[in-house]
Amino acid sequence: MRHESRSGRGGNDRPRPEVSAGMTTIGFIGAGHIGSQIARQAVANGYDVVLSNSRGPQTLTDLVAELGPKARAATADDAAAAADIAVVTIPFTAVAKVPVKPLTGKPVIDTNNYYWERDGHVAELDDFSETSSEQLQRHLAGSHVVKAFNHIYASAITDEAQDAGTTGRRALGIFGDDDAAKATVAAFIDEIGFDTVDGGPLRESWRIQRDTPAYGPRLTVPELREALAAATK
Repeated sequence: MRHESRSGRGGNDRPRPEVSAGMTTIGFIGAGHIGSQIARQAVANGYDVVLSNSRGPQTLTDLVAELGPKARAATADDAAAAADIAVVTIPFTAVAKVPVKPLTGKPVIDTNNYYWERDGHVAELDDFSETSSEQLQRHLAGSHVVKAFNHIYASAITDEAQDAGTTGRRALGIFGDDDAAKATVAAFIDEIGFDTVDGGPLRESWRIQRDTPAYGPRLTVPELREALAAATK
C-alpha cells in the first residue's frame, strides 16, 4: 500500500489534493530516461508500477530487478490496462501506437516533446495552431491527457525531489482539459517530490515546450508562473 500524502501545503497555497486511495498503480507506455525515473520515484513512494516499451517486457528485466517487488514488466496493452494513472513517455512519432481502449476514462500523463529535427516537421505544431498534447488527446479521445514532466531533466526527477512544504521546492507545470485529472496528477507529482503550477488547458501547453523560459531550469512556483506568462510563440 502506498504512503499517504505528506502533511503540509503545496506551492499553490491551497489544501493539497490526494491521489485516491484506490489509485495505486502507475502504468508506463515507454520506460526510457524520463519513464524510468518517474517509476523510481513512484516505487519509492509506495506505488506499484507496470512498465512497457516497444522492444518487449524481456528487455526491462534489469530495471524491474532494480525497482523490486512493486514493479513488473508487461506489454503496452497490459500496462495500460493495469494503470490507475498512465504515463506516456515515448517519441512523438510513436503516439499513434499508444493503446486506446484500455486507457479509456483514465488520467494519462504526457511527457512528450516535439522536436522537428527528430520527428520531422508537423505543420500544426510548427505554426502553433495545435500542441503535441492535443494530438495525443485526439488519439486518446476517451482519456484525460495531462501534460507534465516534459520540461525537467530526467536526473532531476530523483535528484531534486523534496518533501512538501520545503522552502524553494521545485515546481512542475501541468496542463489539461479535465480538472479532475489535473488534480489527480498534481497529487501524484506532489507525493513524489514536486509542487505544481496549473498552466491551463492543453492548448496552452506550448508555454512549456522547448525554447520557452520554463523549459529546463529549476523554478519554484512563483518563478514558474512568471516563466509561463513570459512565453511567446
